[in-house]
Amino acid sequence: MLINIIAAASVDPMTILWSALVLLAIGTLFGVLLGVLGKKLAVHRDERIDMVKEKLSGANCGSCGYPGCDGFAKALVEGKAEIGQCSSTSAKNKKEIGEILGISVSAEDTKVVVCCRGGNRAKDKYDYMGYGDCRSMELLSGGRKLCKWGCLGMGSCVDACHDGAIEVGPDGFTMIDREKCIACGRCISVCPKKLIKRVPKSAVYYIACSNCLKGKDAMDLCKVGCIGCGLCAKNCENGAITMVDNLPVIDYTKCTGCGKCAEKCPRKTIVKCEE
Repeated sequence: MLINIIAAASVDPMTILWSALVLLAIGTLFGVLLGVLGKKLAVHRDERIDMVKEKLSGANCGSCGYPGCDGFAKALVEGKAEIGQCSSTSAKNKKEIGEILGISVSAEDTKVVVCCRGGNRAKDKYDYMGYGDCRSMELLSGGRKLCKWGCLGMGSCVDACHDGAIEVGPDGFTMIDREKCIACGRCISVCPKKLIKRVPKSAVYYIACSNCLKGKDAMDLCKVGCIGCGLCAKNCENGAITMVDNLPVIDYTKCTGCGKCAEKCPRKTIVKCEE
């Protein structure tokens, strides 16, 4: 009886061979089909996207309105964005991007400014005892400042500057030495709060605050932060200032540097670029 069971369970070797050949043929067919379909349905990535991305600052700050530098580079190549939307990339690199895309780009020189002068005048929410770096502090509840936009004053930008053009001043906020700064943008890419931005080299004034709160809410965080009152915009005779998210934004194509906005600002948030 055992012999009969073994005999019944045995399989013809040719059946195994043909089964294997059929499976091999089916696998090969599917492999060829996937290869053909992969080429037919592949989404082509324009090689210029990577070339443009390489020239961008790498800050991935999102101020251009796109999800990081890769998204912005793609939009530039597709003609959906303008290079002027990026405030972090140097004028030299913008010009090179224009050459890659075959478009004309204004080569106006820029300078960098730190859009926060809170420092010791901005309230802390805890005493930081860790490694002295803004980026590491940022990991701990967004940094020590109650103002989530405020300068942490731990010098990540200082470490990134190869020209010794940046220092954390006695008042606890970052200051730029105009004579040493070459506007390379390294400081821009390392600031976790994205407070260091570019303005035209001809700019006389800039907004030294990034707090988007208004009135008492802003006052509770910082003694010198913008309170969104709008007096600067109301008193600008050239219409060069508009309020966006409770913060003044200067249109430098209209600004004459008269200083009336700085004079009217009750918090002295609008300051000269040289200060």
